[in-house]
Amino acid sequence: MASILIIEDEISIAELERDYLELSGFEVEIETSGTSGLERALKEDFNLIILDLMLPGIDGFDICKKIREHKNTPIIMVSAKKDDIDKIRGLGLGADDYMTKPFSPSELVARVKAHMARYKRLVGSNAQQNDIVEIRGIKIDKTARRVWVNGEEKAFTTKEFDLLTFLAENPNHVFTKDELFREIWDMASIGDIATVTVHIKKIREKIEYDTSKPQYIETIWGVGYRFKV
Repeated sequence: MASILIIEDEISIAELERDYLELSGFEVEIETSGTSGLERALKEDFNLIILDLMLPGIDGFDICKKIREHKNTPIIMVSAKKDDIDKIRGLGLGADDYMTKPFSPSELVARVKAHMARYKRLVGSNAQQNDIVEIRGIKIDKTARRVWVNGEEKAFTTKEFDLLTFLAENPNHVFTKDELFREIWDMASIGDIATVTVHIKKIREKIEYDTSKPQYIETIWGVGYRFKV
């Protein structure tokens, strides 16, 4: 049974999320402080973490950052904060998704299933060894999930790696943000595609010599993005 850790200080919200997730067949644990939540997230092997932003002890941003230093466990960040800057910061620190309260429990369950299914396929795939994609100085090892830019290895989060690989394997094809969201996150964008923009920005910071004049991932204004070869 897949296990989920909910780090949420509002116990009524945590219990509601737990009830819906358990009805869907998940095993759920709850921690109500940032300190204890981070400790369990690092010590135990959960399949996914639902992380509130405002927590006693240590906030969700710092928890996300520390988890990403050690694990690629999918993280869904939830918060009552609606500002784009908070969403951008959370995704930039390695969260796989960001949901703004209030949201329907059924939507949470749908997103949990989508993230877990994709992560399971990625880590459990039987891809052949040394499955390499190389384009103009960028080397992507799909098997080891590692990336080198002009011989220097760069660290990528799970979704950053997935997005870069997908674009690199489909060069010169223009994809809309909605298409990329469906492909990488396995769900409809529900009118919110800022996630794609944030991930493209983070990827460019790692592969482009000059992010103001990208040579790899081009923005096709009014349409979407294209990996140029």
